[in-house]
Amino acid sequence: MKILITGGCGFVGSNLAIYLKKKKFKVHSLDNLFRNGSKQNLLRLKNEGISNFKIDISLNSKIKKLPKFDLIIDACAEPSVNTYLNDIDRLFSTNLSGTLNILKKCVADNSKLIFLSTSRVYSLKYLNSLIKRKNLKKKIKPKKIFTDMKSPTIGAKSLYGFTKFASEELIKEFSYIKDLNYLINRFGVIAGPWQFGKVDQGFFSLWIWRHLTKQKLSYNGFGGNGFQIRDVIHIEDVCRLIYLQIKKINKIYNKSFIAGGGIRNALSLKDLTLISQKLTKNKIKISKNPNTSYYDVPYFVSSNKEIKKFYNWEPKKNIEEIANDIYSWQLNSFNIIKKYFN
Repeated sequence: MKILITGGCGFVGSNLAIYLKKKKFKVHSLDNLFRNGSKQNLLRLKNEGISNFKIDISLNSKIKKLPKFDLIIDACAEPSVNTYLNDIDRLFSTNLSGTLNILKKCVADNSKLIFLSTSRVYSLKYLNSLIKRKNLKKKIKPKKIFTDMKSPTIGAKSLYGFTKFASEELIKEFSYIKDLNYLINRFGVIAGPWQFGKVDQGFFSLWIWRHLTKQKLSYNGFGGNGFQIRDVIHIEDVCRLIYLQIKKINKIYNKSFIAGGGIRNALSLKDLTLISQKLTKNKIKISKNPNTSYYDVPYFVSSNKEIKKFYNWEPKKNIEEIANDIYSWQLNSFNIIKKYFN
């Protein structure tokens, strides 16, 4: 099978490309190398014999001239929830126009599509109702409250979430009128080696890095106490899921799933601080920023019930293993990667 991965020099795309290449697929990347760290990931791909098309996904004139592929995995996105603050045009041209161009290409070549979506497609009103506290003043034990495919998506969700949800709907429209076979995966927090963490995206990797390098951090929002909760999934578990989906794509298609770390891999920023301290043997100053952004939510844990039913898949790596893998990577590649963290 010949596969194109858009955003192939990003964190998820590069790890996925290398994983699938080792599974003997013919893998190509498409990436304009705009994002921080993408050129470093390009070197990783080249070392594995994976070529990259340096093309902006918003340029349909160039997308339609690409070779034919059996499968396109659309992992290209501007992933920051706070992009509305600086570059809304890039957000829409990458996340929505880019998907439209990929859909045109899939239809023209009769290619299948796997689309990487996000947990941010759910309504903020719903997500904020899961923990009914404006300021989280004490530790919350992760509860058996899961978000699944039936959870509400109607209402404000962030402009990033809107573009991804709109892309999901666009895919379904193309499937209806053009007989396109697709799969959609809504992922939450993904973490692992080769994630160059930022304040608003990739916090798990950033947290460990800031402890390793003794730099400052802050607990942002909900009183600034660090008690908001997310579930985290290792990039290897993401790659393993998509590999299973590819193997069954002729039998299971035109479906949408949510996949994440689940209750076992749910933690707060306070928990992550303790893990980071234990790994690095460093304690750093963590300030409080009590102000909550428009788009921050206090709690999110994914339900893997349905996806396990279809693929007998669930995450293998727990929080400690995720943290250990990131820490080992940061130590071993310190001089190469230090310029890519903010």
